[in-house]
Amino acid sequence: MELELRHLRVVCAVAESGSITKAAARLGLAQPALTTQLGRIERALGGPLFQRDRRGTRPTPLGELVLARAKVLLPAVEDLRDEAVRLSGIDPATLRCRIGSTGNSMVSGLVRLLSEDQPEATVIPHTSWSAQELVDKVAEGRLDFAVIGICGDMQPPAEHGLEWRLIAVDAVGVLLCDDHPLAGGAEVDLADLADSRWVAAPGEGCFGECFATACARVGFTPKPMYETDLRVCIDLVEGGQAVALAQPTFRELSDMRAYPLAGAPLRWRHLLGWHPEAPAQAVAAKVHQYAMAAYTDSLRHSPNYARWLAAHPRFGAQEHSPA
Repeated sequence: MELELRHLRVVCAVAESGSITKAAARLGLAQPALTTQLGRIERALGGPLFQRDRRGTRPTPLGELVLARAKVLLPAVEDLRDEAVRLSGIDPATLRCRIGSTGNSMVSGLVRLLSEDQPEATVIPHTSWSAQELVDKVAEGRLDFAVIGICGDMQPPAEHGLEWRLIAVDAVGVLLCDDHPLAGGAEVDLADLADSRWVAAPGEGCFGECFATACARVGFTPKPMYETDLRVCIDLVEGGQAVALAQPTFRELSDMRAYPLAGAPLRWRHLLGWHPEAPAQAVAAKVHQYAMAAYTDSLRHSPNYARWLAAHPRFGAQEHSPA
């Protein structure tokens, strides 16, 4: 394996955190994934970088050497990137911004905010059903940012060393037509939908398993779920043939709307990702702020959910929470 700057960042994170578990949370990785990655780094460098005991994780002499060099190299690379941008005569905030998303309702608002703030910037949206595809495109330099959604406490794709920042946490909702017997309240009890046929847009991750588990907890096994595109999902709900799992920020239509599930048995986390060694790093904090603003703005299309969020403050935009 060829040593890269992202590997040095991993070593620094472990040293600064004092434990593999804390470093994994900081980097947005699962603990086993970080352990495996650290093992590869140690093999590439010829020996163990840390020793672990009751006091935590401490650098070995080789680890101390690597850390000393990393503390010189990483700031030097940051300075080089900043200097290159300055010499180019281009404001980092006006660089091309290519944003990939998995069909998130906030992305149109994010594109609008970026375009208004930087009218000379080229903002290019891209949509995919696959979060993994977006992550690969960011790693390859074909996208600058990825806005993805993941279920519950699931971790974002760990490969390629992307940085992740949490935008918001939603309670998953259900899309009902207005003449549905359960429509009209603030939220819907999942158990009351035991006899329903379900439909959802395609995607990746553990969401299907999490949904089946949530249904089992309230005493039923859901009927096989239709998986189809968003337009067909809406048509099936509108025709009374199914109810749809949906982001509760789904724009309310004239004859249907999304309702949070009572007790929030399913959660959906919205994340912003980018590569720390790409030009996107220079504007990542600003893009994250705009993403949260776009999420908040999207609530005006879903007043029922906005009211629900006011009573459930642990959900919604998450400015200071780790991914």
